[in-house]
Amino acid sequence: MKVYNTMTRKKEEFKPINENRIKMFVCGPTVYDKSHIGHGRTYIAFDVIARYLKYKGYSLFYLQNITDIDDKIIKRANELGVEPLKLAKEFENRYIADMERLGVKNVNFYARAMEHLEEIIDQIQKLIDKGFAYETPTGVYFDESLFEDFGKLSNRNIEELNVHRVNPDPTKRNPGDFALWKKRNEEPAWDSTWGKGRPGWHIEDTAISETYFGGQFDIHGGGLDLIFPHHEAEIAQMESATGKKPMVKYWMHTGFLNVSGEKMSKSLGNFITINELLEDYDPQVFRFFVLSTHYRSPIDFSDEALKQSENSLKRIYKLIETIDELLEMNIDEENKNDDRYIKLLENTKKEFLDAMDNDFNTPIALSAIFNFIRDINKGINEENISKNVFKEIRILLNELGNILGLTFSVESRKEDSQDALINILVDVREKLRQNKNYQLADEIRSKLRDIDINLEDK
Repeated sequence: MKVYNTMTRKKEEFKPINENRIKMFVCGPTVYDKSHIGHGRTYIAFDVIARYLKYKGYSLFYLQNITDIDDKIIKRANELGVEPLKLAKEFENRYIADMERLGVKNVNFYARAMEHLEEIIDQIQKLIDKGFAYETPTGVYFDESLFEDFGKLSNRNIEELNVHRVNPDPTKRNPGDFALWKKRNEEPAWDSTWGKGRPGWHIEDTAISETYFGGQFDIHGGGLDLIFPHHEAEIAQMESATGKKPMVKYWMHTGFLNVSGEKMSKSLGNFITINELLEDYDPQVFRFFVLSTHYRSPIDFSDEALKQSENSLKRIYKLIETIDELLEMNIDEENKNDDRYIKLLENTKKEFLDAMDNDFNTPIALSAIFNFIRDINKGINEENISKNVFKEIRILLNELGNILGLTFSVESRKEDSQDALINILVDVREKLRQNKNYQLADEIRSKLRDIDINLEDK
């Protein structure tokens, strides 16, 4: 099994630090707005990576942080006239609900920054004690000039970077020194050794990852846009604080998501939330669309591409429905062609797993499935497939679908549709409560209770 390492810019044989146990940290969202399809692309990719590692027999702990205090959150909260932490909690809940709908279900723990303030402060103090950080009237900063490997992930050096940098804060030693603690008098602010304030963005991640994983772990993931400065800052902080190198064995990054050839942004009017997407498309369609492109490659979102994904999924669904119908009919339990089809099943599985072993190459893995479907459809038309082989086909498709998080069984798709409908009712009821239409909200809860679904407000 080989994995592309952003640090070395090449594929490497995958060997966890601790034999069978894998620690994986992926940067989570800053929860100040609704989750968008760019989030969906990254977290679907790492969900499949998690699924495949588990399938291979590894014991995986998948940790994701939630940035629930940040200048963006405070600005948005002030605009809306709400408490920042309340706003953050609302969008965190929406984010997790969106991920559930997309089938992203393998994160073991979501660690909120505000629940790790003590660890954040401890790590900052450790960096001060070791001489890598210093205090000024505006905050505590990391002196990047003292970390000799700064820029090794993005392949940049400080001298080149400083040519283009302007120092907006004269209290800093160097233009690129980044904040570990921001001194603030206005709320929200928390007490620390250096006065009231709040943590910088980069320090949250390393304090959280050190808390659960120690100074070194196997996989660190995120979007390509996080390599610099975020992940460079993480490396500098963690390796300076712990003295352990490397902080991470394998750095993995997803490519950019564009919309019809352009970068997604609100100013261009092409910003698409996951909630908006799922009003028009089944979650499985978007998931298939994401997996049709290698996770490291850029991906271009368009209605045409979604329609193609939808049609591709229908080919799989159609085959499964046909097989289920044939299994109900009086056909031979076995016949002379069985060995040929069993060999086809084995070859398909091998091609699929070989693709996944090659840096989680989902497009090639999907190609193996569709080549298989073509051959099986041909066999059905020639009426030379036995009942036993059909059963093995169903087993294989379910197995490979589970690795990708794609639901190929009719029963599971019905359950997914029911879950989606319940989520819609819950969302509608919440909006009714916000608008103080308690009578209709209570009626929805009562109707849900009639079908053995108990909804509690906590």
